[in-house]
Amino acid sequence: MAGVTEKKTALEMVQADVADEGCVTFVLHDEDHTLGNSLRYMVMKNPDVEFCGYNITHPSESKINFRIQTQGGLPATEPLRKGLTELHDVCQHVLNTFQAQVDEFKERSEEPAE
Repeated sequence: MAGVTEKKTALEMVQADVADEGCVTFVLHDEDHTLGNSLRYMVMKNPDVEFCGYNITHPSESKINFRIQTQGGLPATEPLRKGLTELHDVCQHVLNTFQAQVDEFKERSEEPAE
């Protein structure tokens, strides 16, 4: 139909076995190594995560397959959610620190020289 646009989700879950919530591949659309590697690092800090990795399906596609396997019955969505939250917090800290340094530099450069 003309004028109808299909809304693409940013995140999909792919489970080989529906009963096993601890082994999930997430497909993140419009993402690349920038998010994939950073998020993998944050998720792997969780001691309940057995495996975490990602791949880019093809250089011409802007999506990554992000796989998490957990132990102890922990659903894979929990480490993903925690990793995204921690990554957001780290990025916000870097942004705030950078902005504070820029503001400090601007204040020093506007002061008259003695």
